[in-house]
Amino acid sequence: MDRLSFFSSPLFLGFDHFERLVDTLSKVDDSYPPYNIEQIKDDGFRITLALAGFNRENISITMDNNQLIIKGKQEADPNTVYLHRGIASRQFIKSFVLSDSIEVQNAEFENGLLHINLKKIRNESNIKRIEISEPIHTAAITMDKK
Repeated sequence: MDRLSFFSSPLFLGFDHFERLVDTLSKVDDSYPPYNIEQIKDDGFRITLALAGFNRENISITMDNNQLIIKGKQEADPNTVYLHRGIASRQFIKSFVLSDSIEVQNAEFENGLLHINLKKIRNESNIKRIEISEPIHTAAITMDKK
């Protein structure tokens, strides 16, 4: 049986990707790695992830449509013998959904902290006037009569 969705309304044409995004985000474990989101100035934001033990080479940042995806993979040294292991080597995927008016400026990695700087861009009004024309078959008939 199909489940009923908010985006299945005929008023939301072409929003299927939002439904998939909501499904994906509802399954995400949000506890690791810890992160902060700060507002910097009126039009700036910064996402900071605490990635102790990771190297720059173990981290990737990608944009997929409006989804900012940060992945990290940390591998333990197989030759190390642990007497106690309290710091786990683990991988993670952290996703953030960005509005169309937010763009990624850059990313910096320093002292185990990954900083991703974002900026809100100001778009001009997107109002577009749609002209109403005659149906094509009516215009063709009118041309034949001339």
